[in-house]
Amino acid sequence: MKKFHFLFVLMLFLFTACKKDSVDATSLQAFQSSINDMSSKLSTIQQYKFNEALYILKTFGVEADGDAYELTLLSKMLEGKKVPEIFALADQVAQKHGIDWTSSGPPSLGTMNIFEDVAAKESDPNDVAATALHLSTRNGAEDPVLGVRELIVKPALVDGNGNNVAFSGAALEVTMDVYSGGVKIYSSKNMMQDQNFPGFTLRFQSLPAEKIIDNKVDITVAVVTTKKTLKMTNVGVPVNPKMLRAPKPVIVSDSASTETAAPAETPLDNTSTVPAAGDPRVTVQKFLNGLSTQNLRSAYETSSNPSWGSYEKFSNPSSGFGAVKNLTVKNISGATVTEGGSTVNATYDITDKNGNTSSLNVTFGLKNINGEWKISSYKLN
Repeated sequence: MKKFHFLFVLMLFLFTACKKDSVDATSLQAFQSSINDMSSKLSTIQQYKFNEALYILKTFGVEADGDAYELTLLSKMLEGKKVPEIFALADQVAQKHGIDWTSSGPPSLGTMNIFEDVAAKESDPNDVAATALHLSTRNGAEDPVLGVRELIVKPALVDGNGNNVAFSGAALEVTMDVYSGGVKIYSSKNMMQDQNFPGFTLRFQSLPAEKIIDNKVDITVAVVTTKKTLKMTNVGVPVNPKMLRAPKPVIVSDSASTETAAPAETPLDNTSTVPAAGDPRVTVQKFLNGLSTQNLRSAYETSSNPSWGSYEKFSNPSSGFGAVKNLTVKNISGATVTEGGSTVNATYDITDKNGNTSSLNVTFGLKNINGEWKISSYKLN
């Protein structure tokens, strides 16, 4: 009897020791088996959270057509990872997509299983009794000079009478696609857990200016429930052309620009023998220094930009650079010089009088006026 008990304990030990504690991606069967082994070592609450983490990663961490392909890509992405690493990766993906989920919070997505099709159950939280999708857009944050920077795109599930449907504990996949001239130019994915879904923030600097026709886009949002996919499109939504992402400038080689651009170490003063107008970066630096120290007159004198208008308009505390409280320069890149002028890229943090801080990446266009570089255009990237 003792011998039988010893053998039983030994077999139980060997069985437990053979369980995997990291993801095996050699095949989908091995992947599922390793996930099951890892999950079996967790508490019941942790198992729920582990399944939620896997769902977040499968839905938003990989891009593929079809469940089998998604699982294959997911297994490769998680190969060799243990439970804490999977939780950390799911946290990163959730944060990136603006999903209100953390691995340290209580279970919130219902019963998740990435290895089987989700079928409607009596208590299925994803079986939302909605008949249509309502889609609204409104302007978001604004640049003090260039205007609206983004759109807030908010979908809502509604019933047959157009009233919002109340639900909670769901994990509905929501996709936003942006088109112009019938061509998709942007896509984003998120998750709707209840009727308070905040929507998408569509930043204009994410949209390529060269692909947008008539400064308008069509926005399509789709929400996947258990029984149906609800979809709606808003056509002809206007965008702010001043905030769109500009094409990357053509970089001129050092040998082609030596006649118009001074070496970095060459002093730029009245006694300098620097050819042409010197280094355009000096003008950009002077402009940013003027904003940083709130010496707006000095900043204004570096420009010859018709869109900025008079000094009164430029320095306006409500709609101009007078709204700037502080500015911190991160980087000013090398200048690109051509026969038509020059471009300089600069990245900096800017804080307005209300304490709001934005990180900007700006392309300055400059032109040579009587041997001096002047800012002629200002484009947010």
